[in-house]
Amino acid sequence: MSLLHLVFGGRVTDPRTLDFEDPSKLDVVGIFPDYASAEAAWRANAQRTVDDAAMKYVVVHLHRMLEPDAV
Repeated sequence: MSLLHLVFGGRVTDPRTLDFEDPSKLDVVGIFPDYASAEAAWRANAQRTVDDAAMKYVVVHLHRMLEPDAV
């Protein structure tokens, strides 16, 4: 099974949380086949918005959601 990862981001109400202001306006960067490529995409987008504390990008381990019992 591929170790799929999703990268997305958007404006949050509080930079210490993952409470996105408007989920309909999330920037879905993409789905990646491995963590290294997902991290590269995350890093590029996070660095592009580094001056905006309300913008947050995250990596979601989709493979853990699809098969939670797998290691």
